[in-house]
Amino acid sequence: MRKSCKVVNSSPSKFFLNIVSIFSEIPTVWLQISLVGIWLGLILLVAEGLNRFTSVDPEVSRKVVHIGTGNVILLAWWLEIPGWVGISAGILAGAIALISYQVPILPSLNSINRKSWGTFFYAVSISVLVAWFWPLQRQEYAALGILVMTWGDGLAAVVGQKYGKHIYRVWGMQKSWEGSATMYLVTFAVSSLILLAVQGAVWQTWAVSAVVALVAATLESVSKLGIDNLTVPIGSAAIAFFLNQFWVIGNW
Repeated sequence: MRKSCKVVNSSPSKFFLNIVSIFSEIPTVWLQISLVGIWLGLILLVAEGLNRFTSVDPEVSRKVVHIGTGNVILLAWWLEIPGWVGISAGILAGAIALISYQVPILPSLNSINRKSWGTFFYAVSISVLVAWFWPLQRQEYAALGILVMTWGDGLAAVVGQKYGKHIYRVWGMQKSWEGSATMYLVTFAVSSLILLAVQGAVWQTWAVSAVVALVAATLESVSKLGIDNLTVPIGSAAIAFFLNQFWVIGNW
């Protein structure tokens, strides 16, 4: 009887040790991919739930996906996920976006009647930035470019649609100064926070952020058919990278 009780009492600890042993045998990269997959899955579930079971505007679910998926670049950076994973994920997301334009498998991503390639360009920009900056071990610039698009463009659209009163037109497109100002301010904040974390509160951090914000707001205002999802993140990352090469490394 005592022996039996001893086995029963020790079984929970053995079970726990077995679970730990199983996870320890899983390659780190698969644990990283799993965490990212869980995050993206939750974002899509929330967006699809809003789209299918509520009466909210379809644009709301698209913004949930836009902002939620963009933040995955931070997970990739912090978890040190290999570059090939990010590139592959971008290619897969681009393929899904193209299919979704024709078949409404994920209405929260885009509408087949919407004249925009934004979701596809968004995926392409992730692959391009990861392919560029991961080998250089300068992941902060990939994060900067994606988050400028994620938060800057996302919030600029919300503010512009709801509060935009002062309208201007570029190439037949209607924009608002309120939306453009939001794009500038959010881009400046995002760029400053990332560079502040990497290089500290030096004057270059604020100067680079100001230039990046101006470039991003300009690119967003003149882009058509969703191409700003390509030009803004790549342009922002490139400007930040090259200016820092000149000002910080060059000590000019």
